[in-house]
Amino acid sequence: MAMGVECVGWAARDQSGVLSRHEFSRRAIGDDDICFKITHCGICYAEAVCIFNKLGDTKYPIVPGHEIVGVVTEVGSNVTRFKVGDRAAVGAYCRSCGSCDDCDNGMENYCHKLLLTYNYEDIDGTITKGGFSNKMVVHSRYAFQIPDKLSSSDAAPLLCAGITVYSPMKRYGMISQTGKHLGVIGLGGLGHMAVKFGKAFGHKVTVLSTSPGKKEDALTLLGADEFLVTKDPQALHAAGKSIDWIIDTAAGKHDLNLYLPLLKTGGHLVMVGVPPSIEFATHLMLPRRSISGSVTGGCKEIEEMLQFCADKQILPNIEIVPIDYANTAIQRMIRSDVKFRFVIDIASSLK
Repeated sequence: MAMGVECVGWAARDQSGVLSRHEFSRRAIGDDDICFKITHCGICYAEAVCIFNKLGDTKYPIVPGHEIVGVVTEVGSNVTRFKVGDRAAVGAYCRSCGSCDDCDNGMENYCHKLLLTYNYEDIDGTITKGGFSNKMVVHSRYAFQIPDKLSSSDAAPLLCAGITVYSPMKRYGMISQTGKHLGVIGLGGLGHMAVKFGKAFGHKVTVLSTSPGKKEDALTLLGADEFLVTKDPQALHAAGKSIDWIIDTAAGKHDLNLYLPLLKTGGHLVMVGVPPSIEFATHLMLPRRSISGSVTGGCKEIEEMLQFCADKQILPNIEIVPIDYANTAIQRMIRSDVKFRFVIDIASSLK
């Protein structure tokens, strides 16, 4: 019987969410798998949701992290896309059924048997562990090659924050059209990437925020065209029916009735954050507006997005930290005290 892969990582052991060193085993490397040494891992808000058991389904001990980049150390006998020494990456999921309509159409992220990168039961019965660790084992279909023009630290946040906004932008025509008007709710890890993609696709971008203090970052640091404080009724009224699409990245509870009147007739709002509840009224149906949800992206879409970011140098704003700063980083992330994504330097700090 093949031996499992011995690993060390940082795990939360209870609802306190405190992360500390943890030794564990990953499943044995199969014929279709690769194993890679993790060098970098981004910190997503999903980490806070899981380690603090906000959804009531956390399986402790939990090793979080789903923006994972590293260097291949071993490949299974059937693997042709990777060789030892290549860089490889894994995002929010690590397996799907591979044969349903969604999988056949490049939408593995919507497969009914989707296996997330951490806190899910793996094929051998163990619980998947994320990238706050030194090694990763994954089926090669769900691993991605990193273009040469992308550093590993810059690539990491693209695997969740990047693809989560890129995918609906492609789905709703924001890439194929230019000269339109995009609104972005929230200016965190996802929101700042939505601003950058919007500008790269040739659109006017307005950041919609309850925090006036974020105006300088939005306009000067990220290059948005306008900044609208949504607590200002007069400003909201003046901007009515002016926006083609809104990407809603906010994870906290918020009233969509503030934002829907900003959409033009036929305008579309896409929710990519995960608020606890949503509220909306007749602002939706009268001018033929619509709302949809979206999560991450399919495998080919992720590779396409990585190449686009490499070619156009659309890079996240990151703060690189060691693994022993992870607890502090998560608390700062919850307070929105980061511009705009933490990335853990696993290679240099996890021994």
